[in-house]
Amino acid sequence: MQSPQSRPKKLLDQVRGVIRTKHYSSRTEQTYVQWISRYIIFQNKRHPNDMGVPEIEAFPTDLIGA
Repeated sequence: MQSPQSRPKKLLDQVRGVIRTKHYSSRTEQTYVQWISRYIIFQNKRHPNDMGVPEIEAFPTDLIGA
């Protein structure tokens, strides 16, 4: 069993870490995390490696209602 220190960080925690390292505003961090969360939920939590171009393009297409 892995200790909490040896577990890889979750994606959104990694994103937050990078954004904070770059000294972006907290509002920018919130916005990035919200959009990434929406994308993950839209794709039913599938990994991008398991998707093709049509699945990846479906999110922005759905946003514009095309």
